[in-house]
Amino acid sequence: MEYLANEYAPIFIFIVIALAMGAVPLVLTLFVAEQKPDQEKLSAYECGFEAFDESRMHFDVRFYLIAILFIIFDLETAFLFPWAIVLKEIGIFGFIEMVMFLVILVVGFIYAWKKGALQWE
Repeated sequence: MEYLANEYAPIFIFIVIALAMGAVPLVLTLFVAEQKPDQEKLSAYECGFEAFDESRMHFDVRFYLIAILFIIFDLETAFLFPWAIVLKEIGIFGFIEMVMFLVILVVGFIYAWKKGALQWE
């Protein structure tokens, strides 16, 4: 049992430090920062919608389309980092596979661009 505690102690310490690094700044701002809410600070933020009571309000489908396109292209480009790290080990085959992947990605991007999915009217 003591061996198990010694094995998991660094993980526990890491979790405690991580939680403290997130919680301490939040609590510290309550005491250090000036709390002066005004109309501008309490206004609608980022989404552009005023606060509403009706939960069945219709939203423009373009919000969802832009979000989906962002997620698709963002996640696909995230594959470039691990590929770049192991490029020497995977050789020419891995390079050709990634070029094919990038061609498909660019074709998809051009298709979305030509269809007007990236235009906001």
